[in-house]
Amino acid sequence: MIALIMAGGKGTRMNMPEEKLLLKYKKPTILHVIGALQNSKCFSKIFAATSPNSPNTEKLISEHIDIIKTGGKDYVTDLNYALSALDDFVFVVSGDLPLLDYTVIQDLVSKHQKDTQWQSFVVTEKFLDQNKLSLEYSTTVDGEQCYYTGISIVNPKGSNQETCTIHNDIKIAINLNTKEDYSKIPKTVP
Repeated sequence: MIALIMAGGKGTRMNMPEEKLLLKYKKPTILHVIGALQNSKCFSKIFAATSPNSPNTEKLISEHIDIIKTGGKDYVTDLNYALSALDDFVFVVSGDLPLLDYTVIQDLVSKHQKDTQWQSFVVTEKFLDQNKLSLEYSTTVDGEQCYYTGISIVNPKGSNQETCTIHNDIKIAINLNTKEDYSKIPKTVP
């Protein structure tokens, strides 16, 4: 399995001059994500999809992992471009998950359904409400309102037929899309 970090976003919702993946919790968020992936020992290779929107992020991470340069048009276009360059199952993760660690990565990889073309990991609305969190994109899983975490396992040579797996874990429920998200990190760490 290959890991792919999506690291080319514009970060416009942060409304800050600094690239959001360079924001620090204990270290730049993107380096935290890279470390978690490396420490999981689940991947034969780790790539990051960068774009012209994130030149400083690309410069920082190119010392640690391989880069797939995308056009930076939007998330879906960049993701599809990056996936077209890969030929094994891909663990796709957003670069803005400051609490991600190797144990949750190992747990998610162990839940991989190999017959599934696109397996997205979601958290329930109830879980988010209990933790006073919010995420943006929702779906319904077995009649329950759920939200995407930014983590999927994808067969890049397969179809886009999606299966969603509920995994209620704070470590994948917090991502940095807004200043409010960033302010919640220290208060949420277990």
